[in-house]
Amino acid sequence: MITIDPGSSVAPYEQVRSQFAQQITDRTLPVGAKLPTVRALAAELKLAANTVAKAYRELEEAGLIETRGRAGTFVSAAGQQSRIVIQRAARDYASQARALGLDPQEALSIVKAALSID
Repeated sequence: MITIDPGSSVAPYEQVRSQFAQQITDRTLPVGAKLPTVRALAAELKLAANTVAKAYRELEEAGLIETRGRAGTFVSAAGQQSRIVIQRAARDYASQARALGLDPQEALSIVKAALSID
């Protein structure tokens, strides 16, 4: 699930935070998935509990996870909100492109240019 590279210049809490964020974003961890407790993950990764707690705090502040008291920590549905917003924007863009008479390839080229990809 999560791995720590002890030789990395990236702080361990940031490695934990970024890996969870990526897994939530790419849906490897779906909405509602339960995360390990801070202590359990810290023990598994051989990190201090405060290190894992800091990563969890930042994920919670970003709206990607939520703590439900004694029930534990779960992937938040709020993390899906960004995907919903961008899907809505894509539908609006496609509708506008059609209304302006752009062919699909040109519309895609505009999006790729905006994203700075080939």
